[in-house]
Amino acid sequence: MTGTTTSLRTIDLYAGAGGLAYGFQGSEVKNLRFEIVAVFDNWKPAIETLKKNFKTTEIVKIDFDAYKGDKAVFTKFAPDVIIGGPPCQDFSHAGKRNEDLGRGKLTVTFAYIVIDVRPKWFVMENVDRILKTEKYKLVKAAFKKAGYGITEKVLDASLCGVPQKRKRYFMIGELSGVDGALLPYLEKSLARKPMTLRDYFGDSLGVEYYYRHPRNYKRRAIFSIDEPSPTIRGVNRPIPSTYKRHPGDAVEPSEKVRPLTTEERSYIQTFPKEYVFEGSKTEKEQMIGNAVPVKLAECVAKCILKYISDGTKAKQKRIDTCLGNILSARYPDLKQSSTD
Repeated sequence: MTGTTTSLRTIDLYAGAGGLAYGFQGSEVKNLRFEIVAVFDNWKPAIETLKKNFKTTEIVKIDFDAYKGDKAVFTKFAPDVIIGGPPCQDFSHAGKRNEDLGRGKLTVTFAYIVIDVRPKWFVMENVDRILKTEKYKLVKAAFKKAGYGITEKVLDASLCGVPQKRKRYFMIGELSGVDGALLPYLEKSLARKPMTLRDYFGDSLGVEYYYRHPRNYKRRAIFSIDEPSPTIRGVNRPIPSTYKRHPGDAVEPSEKVRPLTTEERSYIQTFPKEYVFEGSKTEKEQMIGNAVPVKLAECVAKCILKYISDGTKAKQKRIDTCLGNILSARYPDLKQSSTD
């Protein structure tokens, strides 16, 4: 493989703003890389955003609710890998937590597509609370029955190069693989301490403290840049004039404390500055809040590539050893002569 890059053909389902695909696309380990050949979504602002940022990738608008086993739309791309983050509102801490609502079944649809297409690898991302759901049990059992070895891990993005305390569940499947095979790689990739906003931005944000609108006023809302950001949500509002300081707030509310801008929130999700988001301000905020942080995706992608690379080296070593044994048996003087 020296001097030659091997590309793993990859498609992204429920691509949204493209954070998962962008992180995988930017990953390479020892001449191995992921090539994003197609991304799929059904929301117009997401489709337009993907078109702006994935110039050489096919962008496919698709209604996943209508999937009935018509796998040709996916198999035509001959994917080695399927990645995706099915919509998680029905499982999330912020959602209504009713997995029988419309979007909960999209996780099952993701599993059906993977099993129908049978790529060598798949990666499914979701909120950590999915582990408490019946849908999780169903899809894991289906993947196991289909012959996938499963590695599962809840990752804290702040330990993966993202200045944000955001926990996300990852299921990585390898066809005919071994359960838990990638755990050592994922655990080795984690930083020893969480990344803060100051670690990532320095002083470039121009603030020491900022406001993040809470889900309810029993939660803190003012944070310091010397800590990881809380989870970026799809809601971004100014400080209400009636806001009273929460006991956990970093400082008193004042004119020096402001909410972060839409662009700053995308940077916390580790999208690069040149990344373009389409749609209204509300749609952009929602897209950014729902996205997989790019650096978190990149962390997972590199672990998979490292695992594949190590397996390739081990396989080559076994082949070399086998050939060496054959040659030694046929030419017993070969070893001796080579050391003369």
